[in-house]
Amino acid sequence: MSLKPSRRGLLLGGLSLAILGKPALAQTNALFEPGFTRDLSLLPPAESQVDFVIEPANLDSVPETFHKQLVNYPTPEFPGTVVVDPDNRHLYLIRENYQAVRYGVGVGREGFAWNGEAKVGLKRRWPRWVPPEEMVLRDEKAAKWGNGMPGGPDNPLGARALYLYANGQDTLYRIHGTNDPSSIGRALSSGCVRMLNQDIADLYLRVPIGSKVVVLPSLGV
Repeated sequence: MSLKPSRRGLLLGGLSLAILGKPALAQTNALFEPGFTRDLSLLPPAESQVDFVIEPANLDSVPETFHKQLVNYPTPEFPGTVVVDPDNRHLYLIRENYQAVRYGVGVGREGFAWNGEAKVGLKRRWPRWVPPEEMVLRDEKAAKWGNGMPGGPDNPLGARALYLYANGQDTLYRIHGTNDPSSIGRALSSGCVRMLNQDIADLYLRVPIGSKVVVLPSLGV
């Protein structure tokens, strides 16, 4: 597929990020496509009604390649598209002129089990975490939160979450924050894409519901 320099794209602002919390505004996050209801425990966690200050991670503990930066990234994808490269532990937000904002991410310990195209179907600030049933059964800490853990700085989903939908269905994969900065650049999670809290907060502001997300195939490296 050839690149089309003349296409119109999404105009993105600079790289500044306001991370100090303010009272959360009421927000309606209707799905871009209708999903399907299965089990209450699998429904997207509710958005926290309390906002918190996002404490920036100490970047001294994160390799420079995983710091947020503007890079050249030739791609046929339109500006505004999110591209996840699990093997290289990078997420790209495509901009005009063959550039992208690149963020460091963490991925699943056994490689990324799902790849393809999706859309941002839902966005949450300080999302509530509901551990999967199999995790509740094997992990005492997860069992404590079998009915859901309220959003907040100690929540494993971090400050923000983007829920990926494909063909009108929840893929069960998320792009979310983390309260463990040391996990960035590593394969530790059960499959979701983790970002520094200040980075997912930045991405959350830039990516509207309905945005295209491309997850590249993984070799599990």
